[in-house]
Amino acid sequence: IAIATSTPVASQVDKLARETRGLAARRSGRMATSAAVTSTALSPKSPKVIEAEGFSVKSRLKNAKVKSPPKCGALKERPSKPTAFRKFYDRGDFPIALEHDTKGNKIAWKVEIEKLDYHHYLPLFFDGLCETTHPYEFFARQGVHDMLEHGGSKILPVIPQLIIPIKNALHTRNKKVICTTLKVLQHLVISADLVGEALVPYYRQILPIPNMCKTINLNSGDGIDYSQQKRENIGDLIQETLEAFERRGGDDAFINIKYMVPTYESCLLN
Repeated sequence: IAIATSTPVASQVDKLARETRGLAARRSGRMATSAAVTSTALSPKSPKVIEAEGFSVKSRLKNAKVKSPPKCGALKERPSKPTAFRKFYDRGDFPIALEHDTKGNKIAWKVEIEKLDYHHYLPLFFDGLCETTHPYEFFARQGVHDMLEHGGSKILPVIPQLIIPIKNALHTRNKKVICTTLKVLQHLVISADLVGEALVPYYRQILPIPNMCKTINLNSGDGIDYSQQKRENIGDLIQETLEAFERRGGDDAFINIKYMVPTYESCLLN
């Protein structure tokens, strides 16, 4: 009888012990979970960085990073429009041909340069200074120099028609085109009498880009610039061009150059 009565009591004790252990395990699990949540909530967390535009509402937040302002692109290269020189050359309207020589390429003129209509051809060749591809670039550059060399008194009446092509070439901001145009301007000033004085009223169209690019120089340190003879340094070319303008422009040249290029110093007064 004792054995029969003790078995149900033992089973109940075991059941109660298991329930107690399960309750304790659940309590400990809940406590660990709450502790983990509490530690996570209390731990310092870095806020997400937000990129914001300057002077906007978001830029005042603590986690905001203000974007730097974009570049103005003052010296960014501009694409040139299709030139009239290319159209006339493709149509075969120019009396020129390419001649290969031992010294390099040159233009073979089919007529005498002195007999050309400078009012028609010289502005077209100046318009081709914007070209950067062969053979247009070569024919425009060499054609301009040939016509300026043989033009004489025919050049002065054409000056007003050359200003817009010169301005368009400089406004491309292309380094190669600017160097070519500056060399052409130096040749233009000495090509005939009174040409330098005739250019003075047009300094406002010609000199804004040289004023922007005047400080672009090659800082080679103690090295040697082996390409110096090619005259491709924009800063040096601009200085040479402004000095040529002052020497050939008459009494009013310096003050007009100084108005457009404030950092220029006279090569005659000093």
